[in-house]
Formats: sequence, structure tokens, C-alpha cells
Amino acid sequence: MGKIAFFFFVAILFLGDAQAASLHPEKYYQEKWCNEHKGKTEVVLTNNTRADCITDSNVIEFDFGKKWAESIGQALNYSEQTGKRAGIVLIMEDASESKYLLRVKDIIKHFRLPIDVWGIGKL
Repeated sequence: MGKIAFFFFVAILFLGDAQAASLHPEKYYQEKWCNEHKGKTEVVLTNNTRADCITDSNVIEFDFGKKWAESIGQALNYSEQTGKRAGIVLIMEDASESKYLLRVKDIIKHFRLPIDVWGIGKL
């Protein structure tokens, strides 16, 4: 019985850490922003990837700040699949994460990538 109790204790610790990693799940920000911009969420594309949001002008990837680099590839994939302009909404839940927004903007500018970027949260 002691091993089972220890297992549950450890599982609860890890679950608590996973939930503490962000104030809200990505989906919370995705639905709020996409609704405000009259978009559609979770659209399955022809290559079976799922775009986080599609508006009249953009197909958008949502990611937390630390995943800024990953968001570029996702956004470009969505754009290639839909023919819409790529977009990224970078979620920053702490003011210190604004550095990630600067990084993604610098890469997009340097390589002249056709990606629009929005930051939400604590800027």
C-alpha cells in the first residue's frame, strides 16, 4: 500500500507543476482572441494538421512565449495549406516573456517572412 500512496503523491506533484506552468490553457487565449477577430478555431487542414484560428485574412498559430521558434514553422505550414497569410499570436503570461515576442519579430523581419504577429497577455 505504501508504494501506491507514494505513486499518487508523486503524480499529484507533477500534475500540480503542469497546471502551474500557465495561468490558462492555450485554448482559453485561442478562443477569446479568435472570437474577438471573428475567426474559426481548430480547423483541420488537408494535411491533417489543425490550425488554431482562421480569420478572413490569416491562418494563425497560438503559442506560449517560450515556444516562439516553433510557432514560426507551424504558422508557415498553415499558410501553405490554406493560401492565407500566416499569423502568430504569442501568449505572454509574465512581463519577462516579452523577450520572446521581440525574438519572433526579429526573425520574421530578418528573413522577410510573410507572417503577422500579435502579442497577448502581459506585455
